[in-house]
Amino acid sequence: MFSFDSGLLVPMMIFALPIVAVAGGITAGIVKTISRHRLMELAQRERIAAIERGIDPNKLPPMTAMMSDSGDAPTYMTFRQASIHRSRGLLIGGIITLSVGIGVSAMLYFVADSSTDSNAWATGLIPTFIGVALILSSFLYRRFAAEDGEGPAKG
Repeated sequence: MFSFDSGLLVPMMIFALPIVAVAGGITAGIVKTISRHRLMELAQRERIAAIERGIDPNKLPPMTAMMSDSGDAPTYMTFRQASIHRSRGLLIGGIITLSVGIGVSAMLYFVADSSTDSNAWATGLIPTFIGVALILSSFLYRRFAAEDGEGPAKG
């Protein structure tokens, strides 16, 4: 009744996967932007409500360092909190990338045929060095953020 040519499935999937990935990425960006805007709006409303109830604005936490353009940082935070957040993100990414590089090197060392692919393990050095660079940049970022004079970035 229905004829299905399985030879059409693979080419269709080859072109459908990137389209779905791009559409999903755009949708995720839109949702993130809308939710970040909503969080900023709620924080501002909360601050206005506190001021209307008679709380001194100087006693409220400052709404400094609006982070609307800096990746995955929360909506607003102080300079110190933002630098710690970014430093930890670099450190986590570096540790994960370093581990992947070591794992790829170990896998290729044990799986590769020693007569033809004796240096295949070296492929894992690329993510390993990227991970080391991310870890190093985490420590450098934290050090230079502390030297900027807006507060220590240790902690």
